[in-house]
Amino acid sequence: MAVVLCAAPLTPEAFKQSLGALRGRDPLIHYTVYRDGKKIDRPLGVTTQEEVKMKKTAFYGALAVAGLAASTASAATLDDVRERGVLNCGVTTGLVGFASPDANGVWDGFDVGVCRAVAAAVLGDPEAVEFVPTTGKTRFTALASGEIDMLARNTTWTFSRDVDLKFEFVGINYYDGQGFMVPRDLGVSSAKDLDGATVCIQTGTTTELNLADYFRANNISYEPVPIETNAEAQQQYLAGACDVYTTDASGLAATRASFENPGDHVLLPEIVSKEPLGPLVRHGDNDWGDIVRWTLNALIAAEELGVTSANIEELAAAPTGNPEVNRLLGTEGELGAMLGLEADWAKNAIAAGGNYGELFEKNIGENTPIGLARGLNAQWTDGGLLYSPPFR
Repeated sequence: MAVVLCAAPLTPEAFKQSLGALRGRDPLIHYTVYRDGKKIDRPLGVTTQEEVKMKKTAFYGALAVAGLAASTASAATLDDVRERGVLNCGVTTGLVGFASPDANGVWDGFDVGVCRAVAAAVLGDPEAVEFVPTTGKTRFTALASGEIDMLARNTTWTFSRDVDLKFEFVGINYYDGQGFMVPRDLGVSSAKDLDGATVCIQTGTTTELNLADYFRANNISYEPVPIETNAEAQQQYLAGACDVYTTDASGLAATRASFENPGDHVLLPEIVSKEPLGPLVRHGDNDWGDIVRWTLNALIAAEELGVTSANIEELAAAPTGNPEVNRLLGTEGELGAMLGLEADWAKNAIAAGGNYGELFEKNIGENTPIGLARGLNAQWTDGGLLYSPPFR
């Protein structure tokens, strides 16, 4: 927090404008109002010039501190990432198709692709990422404490996580909903038939509350079996410790695909919630939030504009006939400079793993064992919800 001390009298309007400008850079800034050298409590609607003044000797130093605090806060994460040369990206502990290490410890997946795109945009190297596994319980602490620079871990954008926990969701990279998986031999065809079932459920997730709401609304009961990771959920479910596993439908599809006999398990038809999943950063660092937000947007826009990993080098070699493609790839305009990045930041991000559609099809699409259709995650031109704001 920084306090600005003003020496000269200010009009109420000037005071509001000055404070607003500083808060736009650092939302944690507060104000203190003095009259005749004594602190007073006053709402922002100041009514007289005399209510905002202080000794001249304190003014310049305090204002400098406030400005420094604001600029430092907004640039801190980008500076930290550049200084260490590595992006610390929080991911799940292991969910095939979204984020999991291979036998050599190399991480891959749909969410991993977002992390690598940000690293490529900022550092020019998609491999310059330290993947930090997090659970439903530990992910928010890791982000709030600064252990990670961003979180890309099938995390639902909710009111309380945004407003109360002070996280900035920079976009949605997967529109999902909560579903249920049961053994085929259980003979269940609907979630409404699960009265009295034992249910494996990850703690610290929206899934817990959604489950309680759904069962209460349908006047049926269940016994929760708390688990912390997807690996633990698989183990408990396959061992028969629970009749049902519930989580995001995409996660269930990914989990079932990893089973020795996927056909022995059924995804029930009910989707009982809206789960907009996306990457997030800490509140108060708008510059860093913009970088992660527009990197995701670049992947989405690239698919719509026909920019792929196969043609990006050719398209970026010289300006094309499409001004938006040119702005996206840095051959026209100054978008990179506005973010504090190189002109080819988006080109590097897209080249890291392909555009949004390429990442989807490679990791979780219909031709993978997970077999997810695009559905709501199709481009708006194809009946989905996906599109990027304009690059202009």
